[in-house]
Amino acid sequence: MQEYTQITGMVLKTEPIGEYDRRIVILTREMGKISAFARGARKQGSRLLASTMPFCFGEFKLYVGRSSYNVMEASISNYFEGLREDFEQACYGMYFLELMDYYTRENNDEKEMLKLLYQSLRALMHDAFPNRLVRCIFEMKAMALNGEFPGMPKEGVWDESTGYAVSYIVDSGVEKLYTFTVNDKVLGELMTIADDYRRRYLDREFKSLEIVDNL
Repeated sequence: MQEYTQITGMVLKTEPIGEYDRRIVILTREMGKISAFARGARKQGSRLLASTMPFCFGEFKLYVGRSSYNVMEASISNYFEGLREDFEQACYGMYFLELMDYYTRENNDEKEMLKLLYQSLRALMHDAFPNRLVRCIFEMKAMALNGEFPGMPKEGVWDESTGYAVSYIVDSGVEKLYTFTVNDKVLGELMTIADDYRRRYLDREFKSLEIVDNL
């Protein structure tokens, strides 16, 4: 008897396997980050063609094999189509996916990371929040959730509002993160702090970030 499991999550990345299949990585609410095969997903007319692309968020029905998961069905509640229609937002979004792939692990409790990713992608598509501000908030909160964010730098002189913004990002729940904006000076300082900490504590370069930095 086949064993199935139902998960909720977002597709972080996808790669072709063979002539028609895909291997996808999903950040899930129940099992952390997992890999799964989607048989025939690259065939025209496949019911898994659109639902196994990056940014797809929804419910996935998986067949549990001896050595791998296989996607049998998918019910997508948000494709984040707006990101696909704006090149700059799409580049930021791909960086967010890549950073989540770096941070998360299988069988870890990654509910807050998934929530952060979802809310951050929504914020990218909202005109009220500059893309650079969303990136700063996303990076700092991801570091904080991973236990790596050391707080305000001891060196340097920072605007008081910058300190308040950093404290708010670290201490607030994910649902309340994207409820403020800042002036250009504070945004510049937030970017400086986030960039410095990312270089210190992340041991790899991100291809998608290179594209973002060159926009």
